[in-house]
Amino acid sequence: MKQLLYFFLIASCGIALAQESSNAYDLKVAVTRAGDRFQVNASYEVPITICEAFAFITDYEGAKNLPGVVDSKVLSRSGNKVKVARSLEERILFIPFEMRSELEYVEIPNRALLFEQLSGDTKYYKGSWRLFSEKEFTAFKYDAKIEPNSLVPSVVIEFFIKNILRRQFESMAEAALLKRSVPPKTCR
Repeated sequence: MKQLLYFFLIASCGIALAQESSNAYDLKVAVTRAGDRFQVNASYEVPITICEAFAFITDYEGAKNLPGVVDSKVLSRSGNKVKVARSLEERILFIPFEMRSELEYVEIPNRALLFEQLSGDTKYYKGSWRLFSEKEFTAFKYDAKIEPNSLVPSVVIEFFIKNILRRQFESMAEAALLKRSVPPKTCR
């Protein structure tokens, strides 16, 4: 069950069984299954600049303010590569589950953030955040492949994915909008 929770939260960040839309941020979340792995696709739009959006997704330590993220600490930075240790916690049926991971991020300024799990509680986690500038907003697109390290049946995993990760992406969109009131120094 511990690995199941990690799978839900690592997306620090989304999944539903069918593509859905939320009016507030045009939030869409979808999942498909290929063998033991899940392909996660999500997107949302926030009325901020692309520079503000990139600053938001690369605020690794600020991720502690997102639901389920207990700790997020930069371990090292070398050029455009950043290693981050992250601890997550979620309550499922009143039972707390904790997950830990070490991720490597590759930053492509104002365009993308590529990531891969180096160690942690899932067998496989790799993906990207891509940013697209539109007239009055920035579109965030998240794509990842995740393979949980769990003996929990896939049907149960899909149920929790549907109910937890959509809420997390919506929280991320709201947090990105709140950050707009204080633009990062790099965007001024």
